[in-house]
Amino acid sequence: MVLKDSLYKVCSPLFLPGLISLGLLILLLLRSILRAVLSSLRALPGPFLARFSRLWYLHWVWHGNFQKINLELHKRYGGIVRIAPNEYSIDDPEALKTIYGQGTNFTKSTWYFASGNPTTHTTPDLFTDRDPKRHAANRRKTASLYSMTTLLRMEPCVVECTALIVERFREFALSGASFNMHYWLQCYAFDLIGLITVSKRFGFLDSGSDPEGLFPSLHSYLTYSANVGIYPEVHPILFRFLMYFGGGGMLHLASFTSTQIQERLEKNRIGTAVEKKPGSGDDFLARVLKMHEEDPEKFTAMDVFLTCLSNVVAGSDTTSITLSAILWYLLKVPETLDKLQNEIDGMATKGQISDPVTFQEAQKMPYLQAVIKEALRMHPATGLPMGRVVPEGGAVISGTYFPKGTVVGINSWVAHNNTTVFGGDAGVFRPERWLESEERSQKMERYYIPFGHGSRTCIGKNISLMEISKLIPQLVRMFDLELVSPEAELEIENIWFVKPKNFFCRVSTRKY
Repeated sequence: MVLKDSLYKVCSPLFLPGLISLGLLILLLLRSILRAVLSSLRALPGPFLARFSRLWYLHWVWHGNFQKINLELHKRYGGIVRIAPNEYSIDDPEALKTIYGQGTNFTKSTWYFASGNPTTHTTPDLFTDRDPKRHAANRRKTASLYSMTTLLRMEPCVVECTALIVERFREFALSGASFNMHYWLQCYAFDLIGLITVSKRFGFLDSGSDPEGLFPSLHSYLTYSANVGIYPEVHPILFRFLMYFGGGGMLHLASFTSTQIQERLEKNRIGTAVEKKPGSGDDFLARVLKMHEEDPEKFTAMDVFLTCLSNVVAGSDTTSITLSAILWYLLKVPETLDKLQNEIDGMATKGQISDPVTFQEAQKMPYLQAVIKEALRMHPATGLPMGRVVPEGGAVISGTYFPKGTVVGINSWVAHNNTTVFGGDAGVFRPERWLESEERSQKMERYYIPFGHGSRTCIGKNISLMEISKLIPQLVRMFDLELVSPEAELEIENIWFVKPKNFFCRVSTRKY
């Protein structure tokens, strides 16, 4: 009977696959151990489990607080920390140019692959493209669209959306109700990117709602990209699975963008005039459609789509995060808010600024610019290491030789907390550090990377800075803000973009 049971188990249809799976698991484990033991970088420090598996990294990214873990690791281990079997986080100002500088041969890591569509063979967007030459060529196609000269013509769009959010804040002041500051700043940023891109607001500021479900789709897309990027080899499988069951956030955003383009093409076909908003007569879509019409081979229909999609995906969350960070720190450190209000009031009295402040006037407001820089230092919009692959021939970084194929990266949250560069009080919001001396500012600027660095610097940087420089002085000038829970610390979720979660305020009208 015992023999019969044993034979039954051996012959069971589940036994052989189970045995094979166990054998493969053991082989993978042995391979990981051998790689860790034989690696030329085995002496570099880091969490024990990170030596053998990417699961350690995935665990903390999934928990949404990797920027905090990353900081703690560098405080414990120093300038080089292992975060996966072949991946290292770096904290060294001298390494910045080596890894990200102009002309470097380092390429983006495979983490970026999960942010794109693996089912097509078309040119990837600027963010996901890992080919430096192709990326440079495609960036040149649209660089003029993001120049400050071009964007200044769209400044009236910022004025329109600023007036709308001011109107909403006045309503909150009358009712005395508390509100989610980050949510409303995201409404502002999304409507503004709509005006700039397709000459229409998407209605967020009008209703305070998200009828298209864009916010959750963007959140879903970022969550997917941040986590699946750690295991990019499963991206094609998971992406097809999501497509089968409805598409997920990425495809919803793509579909929404495609609809905006198709609506414009239909208006152009039947000769319906696009509503002309002040400053938006040559919006992004109009300009890229013209570029496509003039040379469809050089600037393809896919280029049109990717330019608009990039604006929608990256043009709202990052700016709203920075706006939230600025206001949060001003409220948590009231003396900085007083100084900024004094600067605004003083310059207004002297007739040095308009109402609302123009972008060019904002550049001449030293304390405002110091506040913006300091908030971007304390709370950069992205919170994972910007992974790059060491090129042929290897590279020496922070005194250590890394062989080709190794992934290295600097996290802006780690860089911006470097006490050698930013001082012993690097963990404190103190805008004055940017005003102490030109020499000090230049030293900090060299390790200041809220928009990335080198050829991969965020192409939409100027859009974001224009929005921020105009909205913040207007809100600070017109309103007194207070935190609903002034003693609470800011709760944040890191899904590549580092989002505030508990930023609730009350507002009252300020006499000025």
